[in-house]
Amino acid sequence: MKKNFISVIVLLLLFSCGTKKGPLKELEKEKTVRNNTSKNIVKTKPQYKNATEAYIAEFSQVAIDEMRRYNIPASITLAQGILESASGQGRLATKANNHFGIKCHKWKGSKIYHDDDELQECFRKYNFAGESFRDHSEFLTSRSRYDNLFKLKPNDYKAWAKGLKAAGYATDKKYPDKLIGLIERYKLYEYDTFVLKGTPVSAIKPAEIVNVHVVKKGDTLYSISKRYKISVTNLKKLNNLEDNILQIGQELTVK
Repeated sequence: MKKNFISVIVLLLLFSCGTKKGPLKELEKEKTVRNNTSKNIVKTKPQYKNATEAYIAEFSQVAIDEMRRYNIPASITLAQGILESASGQGRLATKANNHFGIKCHKWKGSKIYHDDDELQECFRKYNFAGESFRDHSEFLTSRSRYDNLFKLKPNDYKAWAKGLKAAGYATDKKYPDKLIGLIERYKLYEYDTFVLKGTPVSAIKPAEIVNVHVVKKGDTLYSISKRYKISVTNLKKLNNLEDNILQIGQELTVK
């Protein structure tokens, strides 16, 4: 009888410890990041005047590489990317890495559905932005309706802009004017000249340099806010965070 009583007590204690430990772990999981990393990493990164300048700074080299390989003006590639993806801020770009609004057609890869000319049209989905740029080049070079584009001079961005519309790339009547406007406003034609003649490009200068905190094990929004003397609310606003969950290696602006 005594042994049975002791056994019951032990079981109750074990059960009690287990029930307390579970919720605590879940709560900690929500607030704290777990990883083997224990060292803080703080670095700086450029902050541009607007999303378009940031987009050009990020993808200009990709456009240059595509021009060298496929003879598509880098200015056209960048202007189309800016226009079609809303400078990388549009839904297709953020959710599917699709920067050129290319629809599925006979696409066998991942897909995303998005309202365009019609409701819930099928668009291609990529693993990363570079795949979208490469597919854009291959899309233009592999379809006969774009053949006339490659008879144009690679630095004649105006003719290319008009040729894209004539070939049916877009239905917007002002599509050529929009591309040309972007190219001239941001001097994207300089990237074409750089490829063709090696002429230096006027680099886009960042408006400021901001501090970036790289999330490590044990970090919470509260601890990070205390370290950099910024409120949790402002920290979330700076980084467009909707909740308090962090990931190891995540970069947070803490200027």
